[in-house]
Amino acid sequence: MDNLQACGTSRIAGCRFSLYPMTDDFVEVILSALKEVDTSKVWKQTDDVSTCIRGRISHIFDVTKAIFLHAAKTGKHVVMSGTFSIGCPGDSEGDVYLVENDIRLNTEKSAVITQPAACQFALYPMGDGSYMDVIYREVQKIKDQGVDVTSIHYATRLDGDTHAIFTGLENCFTNVEKSGVSHVVMTFTISANSPSAMKGAK
Repeated sequence: MDNLQACGTSRIAGCRFSLYPMTDDFVEVILSALKEVDTSKVWKQTDDVSTCIRGRISHIFDVTKAIFLHAAKTGKHVVMSGTFSIGCPGDSEGDVYLVENDIRLNTEKSAVITQPAACQFALYPMGDGSYMDVIYREVQKIKDQGVDVTSIHYATRLDGDTHAIFTGLENCFTNVEKSGVSHVVMTFTISANSPSAMKGAK
């Protein structure tokens, strides 16, 4: 690959995600959600599998949360699955979006949507020898914010309001990035309006 760079040379954050409305009119749910969300402060590219957005951490989380909320407010069972990353080798395209200020364009419209959700996430602080200590510390911080936290195999489960869940994920991601870890990856799957919600199912 011609555009490989040393890990951590770019501080562009990104998220590649897929949205899955469990309904026959899934196209309308996705398109209506996208229409409601202002993505002008992120670099965005969509293909037949997923959407990639890149820019400042604040705008990446603002956009992903807004898309999920606007899809979930339909009352249909909606799942979003994706990966947040910062410090990935090769991050260069879309640098212009780092000059954007931190004013979030979707806060006002998103704030009025109340949506319970369940989320499973996993944090990967690349290159940190004490990575388990980092993970335990950040998971505890999410718990301290009032989100119900459950340990499960290969991930951590979060139950609560969508806003609280995304705030916890963003704070976790940001804290690890600021700690000096060169490459941070976070995977997540968040679900709302599931007809078979089974908290703590075995």
